[in-house]
Amino acid sequence: MNIIFLIIGLIVGFLLGWILKPREVSKEDKEAQGYISEPMEEKAKNLKKIRGYIKTRSQITNNAIEHLLEVSDATAERYLDELEKEGAIKQVGKTGRSTYYEVR
Repeated sequence: MNIIFLIIGLIVGFLLGWILKPREVSKEDKEAQGYISEPMEEKAKNLKKIRGYIKTRSQITNNAIEHLLEVSDATAERYLDELEKEGAIKQVGKTGRSTYYEVR
């Protein structure tokens, strides 16, 4: 008899936990509610900082962006790739130290 109560208690506990657990809010719902995540805010702030920086330059490097924003090489490269897709800059060279970006 005690085993039956234990099994029923476990099942009821599991069901209550499953029913009462917080639901994930989808990305679309968050955006519809005006929610912008911290990483997105940080990215927007950094891109704005880069845009201000390139206004005074004719060319920039990945290393300059790393130092400007105090971010990793990969993060600086992602920012520069995004600006290149927007048409704000153009990459000169494939890879390596001689690669730089011309400001348009």
